Amino acid sequence: MAKNKAWYGRDNGLSFRMTLTMFLLGVLYLAFIAVLFALHVGIPLLVMIILFLLVSQLLFSDRLVLYATKARMVDARQAPRLYAIVERLAQLADVPVPKLALMPMRIPNAFTTGRSPKTAVITVTQGLLDRLDDEELEGVLAHEITHIKNRDVVVITYASFFAMVASIIVQQFFLFGLMAEGGRGRGRNNSGQIIMLIWLASFVVWAISYVLIRMLSRYREYAADRGSAILTGHPGYLVSALTKIERGVKQSPSQDLRQAESFNAFFIMPAINKGSLMEFLSTHPNFEHRLRYLEHIQQEMNKAR
Repeated sequence: MAKNKAWYGRDNGLSFRMTLTMFLLGVLYLAFIAVLFALHVGIPLLVMIILFLLVSQLLFSDRLVLYATKARMVDARQAPRLYAIVERLAQLADVPVPKLALMPMRIPNAFTTGRSPKTAVITVTQGLLDRLDDEELEGVLAHEITHIKNRDVVVITYASFFAMVASIIVQQFFLFGLMAEGGRGRGRNNSGQIIMLIWLASFVVWAISYVLIRMLSRYREYAADRGSAILTGHPGYLVSALTKIERGVKQSPSQDLRQAESFNAFFIMPAINKGSLMEFLSTHPNFEHRLRYLEHIQQEMNKAR
């Protein structure tokens, strides 16, 4: 069981970076709220709108993703190889056995959705099943199980809450600017300035949070990679799997990559062509960095044995 597995030490550096990123997001969002109050934006209405969007995202986003990807649910009888590995890993991680879905895509990949361990669904592409052996598949599924264990979907959703507020204001700043116009005896001469200040503050918050949330997402991918290494006891399983996935993405036609673009934030490895700007703004770590990180974990394990 997972309780008896050696943890091989916590990654304090990774934990610190995640905590610092969450702290910076908190400071940014508090400053944003202060600006909105100072400009007398209709906060109650705004919060009601965003809360509705947040709840809807938590309750229905997993179903929408499965519908959009054309994934179909499978059970132990339909996918015995897949189910046997997931069931064993879920027991090791002490989480409920997640539901499984198969996505008819040639690009090898996998992702997890669900607002809690009880509602989690792991989806794998047909291309992944065709390319990976059982050990490599175990490494990928252990990565996804760790996402479930760490409740990463919910963490990123909550971290994105005020970024969503800022994004909506940036897109609809005239509406929210007019909401500020009637506050506390301000004249119409100031309304244009208020609108621009709201838009500017929202844009700054959206831009900074966009980068910070992607940094947080990348850190949590590293944590899931570490969890995979610990659950399987063999970081090499995931190294081999990621190498095959990377090769499969490179060999995929441009049309297939374009179809997969909408789901890159969910995938274990984004289906994108390499480019410095795309990698900087990606929700996932650089491929080579992930391999080096897994090699570092292997060294930790070797020393602990």
